[in-house]
Amino acid sequence: MGLGPRLDIRQSQSLVMTQQLQAAIKLLALSNLEVEAFIAEELAKNPLLEARGDSPGETVIVTPDRETGEEAAEPQGSDELLARGDDSGLDMDWREAALDTDSFADVGGVSDEGFDFDRLASGETGLSEHLMAQLHGAGELAEAIVRELEETGYLTTPLEAIQAGTGATRAEVLQALDLVQSLDPPGIGARNLAECLALQAKAADRYDPAMARLIDNLDLLARGQMKDLRRICGVDDEDLADMVRELRGYDPKPGCRFADKEPETATPDLFIRRTGAGWSVELNSATLPRVLVNRRYHLELKAGAQDKASKAWLNESLASAHWLVRALDQRARTIIKVASEIVKRQDGFFRSGVSAMKPLTLREVAEAIEMHESTVSRVTSNKYLLCERGMFELKYFFGSGVGSEDGEGAAAGAVKDAIARLIGDERDILSDDTLVELLKDKGFDLARRTVAKYREAMGIGSSIQRRRQRKIAGG
Repeated sequence: MGLGPRLDIRQSQSLVMTQQLQAAIKLLALSNLEVEAFIAEELAKNPLLEARGDSPGETVIVTPDRETGEEAAEPQGSDELLARGDDSGLDMDWREAALDTDSFADVGGVSDEGFDFDRLASGETGLSEHLMAQLHGAGELAEAIVRELEETGYLTTPLEAIQAGTGATRAEVLQALDLVQSLDPPGIGARNLAECLALQAKAADRYDPAMARLIDNLDLLARGQMKDLRRICGVDDEDLADMVRELRGYDPKPGCRFADKEPETATPDLFIRRTGAGWSVELNSATLPRVLVNRRYHLELKAGAQDKASKAWLNESLASAHWLVRALDQRARTIIKVASEIVKRQDGFFRSGVSAMKPLTLREVAEAIEMHESTVSRVTSNKYLLCERGMFELKYFFGSGVGSEDGEGAAAGAVKDAIARLIGDERDILSDDTLVELLKDKGFDLARRTVAKYREAMGIGSSIQRRRQRKIAGG
């Protein structure tokens, strides 16, 4: 084999997202109010877009046939209308879908082909705005991670989902995460409490080997096993006490200081109403922007356009207007589809309250509606529904579960509710072992340590602490 330069041809594949796809991703991640602001900007830029008046829009209701189990004929979407050149329906208002509790069918007949929505941009406020200002456009991947952060500042989205949604490599995601975790306030971007405290210790230049071992054994600290901690950390009583004081000075939820509103003050994106057939899932029409393409004005401009640049601008404006209508249509369908599956899975909650909640994961919903898990994650972020039990973020309905007698499991929220009720009604102070037995009578099969974990998560003291408090109160 000779040595020397040569020319080789190789084939490779890569994921490239167009600007329109990125914009569609952005639309899905925004709340209705944020979409309204986005539409206002588009109306100002594109003369071929026209806002709808206050006349009532068409309501699309999809109900399964009780006898055949088949759905009614799917209404025509904007793609089909564009294909036949009919603009009369371009402002269709996909707002509502009625759910039948006996036979839940796929709502809307929506296909997400070509739309693996990812949340790349949104109107940042509070924590996100604070972090974005520090990034100064340092990288789209870091910005994508910032938008995934919870209100507390934690990153709960799996790195695999971010990697799949952005097309980045594992190393690139980790590098972007390191950048986010270097931002102010310290502790941002942590994936658990230990990592959050470690980041703050590093920022304070207190993360030495002893502190690292202390943070790795927070469970021992919670149980007050100071002797074991002294041995593990290799320090004396005074040093250990100083390290514990340092940890107590850290913020376990560093993002909460930037929270500018409680979920109760949010504007609902969806309404859930009880109907004779089951549940009605409806987008909030008061905040849902509706636009149409003004083809008549397009014809007028086209008749006057002469030079090549003017014609190109007009064609671009028309294509952009058509795309926006289709994107809004797809956004509405996707949100309805995800919300409908949530209502289907959590029917017990809407009928009986938190005690009837079931464990639910993003993956289960994604598989049921044949979408990517990251898409469901983005749809449920920053979206609220209003039902007869109050306003809830869509993410509220997801959570781990515990064993139950019916074999289906029970949501952690239902277990916490049961524990709180038992302790609230106690005459004699109930130990955790007694709570285990009482919960078993209610159909919850839990270990003692699980009961203690949920009790502590709700801020309820142990039986010894509650007995002491009652004695102090003279009870």
